[in-house]
Amino acid sequence: MDLAYATELSLEQYELFESLVSPSSPTGRPRSVNLMLVIQAILYVLVTGCAWRLLPNDYPPYSTVYYFRKWRHDGSWKRIHDHLVQWVRVTEARDPSPSAASLDSQTVPTAVMVHEAVGYDAGKQIKGRKRFTLVDTLGLLMAVRVVAGNVPEREGAKQLLQQVHQERQRFPPLAHIWVDGGFSGQDFLHWVIDTFRWILEVVLRPEGAKGFVLLPKRWTVERTYGWLHWCRRLNLDYERLPASSEAFIHIAMIRLMLRRLA
Repeated sequence: MDLAYATELSLEQYELFESLVSPSSPTGRPRSVNLMLVIQAILYVLVTGCAWRLLPNDYPPYSTVYYFRKWRHDGSWKRIHDHLVQWVRVTEARDPSPSAASLDSQTVPTAVMVHEAVGYDAGKQIKGRKRFTLVDTLGLLMAVRVVAGNVPEREGAKQLLQQVHQERQRFPPLAHIWVDGGFSGQDFLHWVIDTFRWILEVVLRPEGAKGFVLLPKRWTVERTYGWLHWCRRLNLDYERLPASSEAFIHIAMIRLMLRRLA
């Protein structure tokens, strides 16, 4: 199958994706749109960073590409993502559910028209939003929480970990989480182990080190942020709602995992 754009899924990759999608609309009627073209259009926006109205004419009108919002609202993007994480882990000879993870935050600037959940991160000197991210030892996304840039590290981590705990049936073996110095503090470490029975291990930069240093265990989450930067839509937060930012992150990881699997 010849791809019109480098952003597109191959037929094999799309068939994997389609196997996780409901075959009909919520009303039970067959879909009247070409779902493959809709998905390719969403990936085009994600990777190129273009506005919805500037989609090439090869794709359906932007008003038709409504599955992004609908599937964000009903949780389909996350559900598909979570299935693929298990598939990738099994193909990598890992247990479907990880026992260890890395947690970190990343601050990205917001576009000028974004006003909701925006704050100034004094440490990074960026006005925008923070992405609190938990990944497994393969760098695959376990959970993400997008908040205002002025939310402190430990407060954002609490929100993310409470979210993970609510889905604890997905992560029954989880026991160990590596973090950086921004999440240190005995009160916070004790709160995590008392509340969730998870051990937080702080991995610090070597004293006197300058420039980039590859930190044991924690480098996987940094690599995941590198993967996200392949998608221009994620280099600047254009989304009115943090939930849309989280959905685009899930879609970016869906695309990456489909390319691994097929």
